[in-house]
Amino acid sequence: MTKGSHSPAIQPTDGGVFSRARKFFAVLGGLYVVAVLLLAVPFIQSNVLYMNVLRLPWGAQFDSPENYGLAPGKTANLKIVAADNVTLGAWFILSDSLYRELPFPSPSSTAETQIPVALGSHPTILFFHGNGGTRALSMRVRQYSAFSSRLQANVLAIDYRGFGDSDGEPSEVGLATDARAAWDWLISHGAKAEDILIIGHSLGTAVASDLTVRLSEMGIKCRGAVLMSPFSSIYSLIDTYNIFGLFPVMLPLTMIPRAADLYKTFLIHRFDTLSAITRVKARMLILHAENDWDIRHSHSDALFDALLEPYLPRLEVPPHAAGSWSKEEWSAYNAQVARRREVRASLLTRTVIPRFGTLDEFNTAGERLVLLKTLEGSHNYVGSLEGVQDVIRNVFSLP
Repeated sequence: MTKGSHSPAIQPTDGGVFSRARKFFAVLGGLYVVAVLLLAVPFIQSNVLYMNVLRLPWGAQFDSPENYGLAPGKTANLKIVAADNVTLGAWFILSDSLYRELPFPSPSSTAETQIPVALGSHPTILFFHGNGGTRALSMRVRQYSAFSSRLQANVLAIDYRGFGDSDGEPSEVGLATDARAAWDWLISHGAKAEDILIIGHSLGTAVASDLTVRLSEMGIKCRGAVLMSPFSSIYSLIDTYNIFGLFPVMLPLTMIPRAADLYKTFLIHRFDTLSAITRVKARMLILHAENDWDIRHSHSDALFDALLEPYLPRLEVPPHAAGSWSKEEWSAYNAQVARRREVRASLLTRTVIPRFGTLDEFNTAGERLVLLKTLEGSHNYVGSLEGVQDVIRNVFSLP
């Protein structure tokens, strides 16, 4: 360095970094506020819930189910008309055991001509899918194939109104109407109620449980119901939903007193399975993967607990705030909790399946109620696990 020269001044960078960080979080916060406000708008709220505009796979040719992995002549493409004259697209997939008796390759019209025989000779799964996509989505076709082969059952899979090639726009009442239309179609074509197993996945669990409740209240006994990756209600789903499994949606609102409760008053959909599930009079299996990032498996716990609740001793709680309970009141309360825990343990039979999951079940009024929690399967693929299909076969006495 020459005499008299000066080294360049080193400018501090902390201010710039912190400034950019503040701007980033300000923008992030602004986007969050905008998203929350938009979700209070009924039109946007419905589109986010149903995601029916995502008609995946794009340009699906529903009259060519072979394009999506199903065997030639195994699937009939149907149109089912609901009570309010909305036309629904549906697939009827033959049981593998019946399909293998047919000549190969079979004409595309074979499945439709075999529907009466299939319904009279094999159990049928009435399948209600989750939000987004159509009945031709690969992960759903994968389940149909498993049900028809591993469970030896026929499968009727519908697209709700506004989904796939179905008419109309989705709504809570509309989906319930669609479910009943699918049930009535099976019965009118020769299926017996006791041969129909109702299965719902994600959003479809609310549809499946609603249909099962309505049938129970009419004294109609189906083979049972399976709720795969269910949520207890839309309200509780919002409380526990994490974006990408990491960021709790409602966390910022919970920091403001009563803001979360106020926000929920703008929700126009309920899908409140928790309040309805105790009215089901049928064999039931609730199943959930513990690594489900979309809907926490605690929702399945809540539903199963609701089924158990009528059989547990009533919990008597002092009428005043817990902070002012006396020592005697706390002692009585804790004794009740301990007693409920003992009774619950006596009702349940737990089976640990190594490297797969746990199975809790109890029997009441002749019905078998089961909670299966798997270690793997995530949200969309838990129904495709062979172990899950084995449990379904066992619980519902399928071939």
